[in-house]
Amino acid sequence: MEKIKVKPLTKEFLESIDFSWHTHPDKSAFLKDEIVLISEKEAEAYYDAANELYDMFVEAAEYVIENNLFHELDIPFNLVDIIKESWENDLHWHLYGRFDFSGGIDGQPIKLLEFNADTPTSLIESSIAQWALLKYNNLDEHKQFNNIYEAIKKNFWRLVTLDDDVEKFEEYYEGWKILFSSVRGAQEDEDTTRYLQTIADEAGFITEFAYVDEVEFDENEGIFYNDENYEFWFKLLPWESIAIEESELAMLLTQIIKSQKAIILNPAYTLLFQSKGILKILWDLFPNHPLLLETDFKPLEGKDFVEKKTFGREGENVKIVSKEGSIIDEREGEYGNFKSVYQAYAPLNRDDEGNYYQAGVFFAYEGCGLGYRVSNRAILEDRASFIAHMIK
Repeated sequence: MEKIKVKPLTKEFLESIDFSWHTHPDKSAFLKDEIVLISEKEAEAYYDAANELYDMFVEAAEYVIENNLFHELDIPFNLVDIIKESWENDLHWHLYGRFDFSGGIDGQPIKLLEFNADTPTSLIESSIAQWALLKYNNLDEHKQFNNIYEAIKKNFWRLVTLDDDVEKFEEYYEGWKILFSSVRGAQEDEDTTRYLQTIADEAGFITEFAYVDEVEFDENEGIFYNDENYEFWFKLLPWESIAIEESELAMLLTQIIKSQKAIILNPAYTLLFQSKGILKILWDLFPNHPLLLETDFKPLEGKDFVEKKTFGREGENVKIVSKEGSIIDEREGEYGNFKSVYQAYAPLNRDDEGNYYQAGVFFAYEGCGLGYRVSNRAILEDRASFIAHMIK
């Protein structure tokens, strides 16, 4: 693995772009003062992988819906109707997501680990901070696989045009409004949400921000904040959390969608993509596909595997098990009540110091940007650092 040392961005600059989580609790920097060098061919392979996999996820989701396999994916029963409604109506556009991959560098094959399709973060560091790091060090900031900002901006336009031709936006746009919301007290989520609001502003929408607890919902009239009605609501709040912790809200949102009073971003059907249970469906539909890892609902035999929870996050409740049955690494967490999924273990790329690298590729209508998380453990957690890349 090739890397170069660079001068780090200042905390003042990072805070000016709302990147407030720039420092770990131990005072070390979240954004590494290094850059991973990749080839043009490697960048293109990440792009192609994201595009191909998205089409496969769509086919897998259709299969789940047609065969009523929601229970296999651990989908809460009170979200089934809203998932079906959002899937069947083209107005419910998937704004953005992030694929997590192992491999992709030094000849190591790209393998899908999971798809963060509902509430993906790592957005500000991937789209702005790593670009700024190149510019700050007098490197060519265009030498990155990083078109995230523009891709999401065009996807906001597609909320109106509903097709490839984003130039039709002004022709169809009627001053529609988007309300952006996150949970009060979750700073990274709030910063990410406000960043998306900035992109929507740039795209020409009328926008506002409110914490989730400030938003009002009426099953007959729609979604409101300060007595203003909003046609679109973006919420950085996981759908499964709504189903489990806010069942009344799940019911209200289902009625709002059925009565076509608002569009919610990301749509409810992205929970099908988000569930790690769909990795088993993908393997069933596309067995031995080069981008996939064997996945089952029971432990795999004769090979190292990873046990993870359908809706686990940030590496919690993940266990790496050897083919002999011994535990290689594990992390406890708060997601133990969800169903387990067993996926063949794919080693992450490693540097000379033994650190592990996981690629994150953003998707907004197409693959649009790459960033890496790096950790000294094979199971990455929320404290894993971010490292930028450059195409050599």
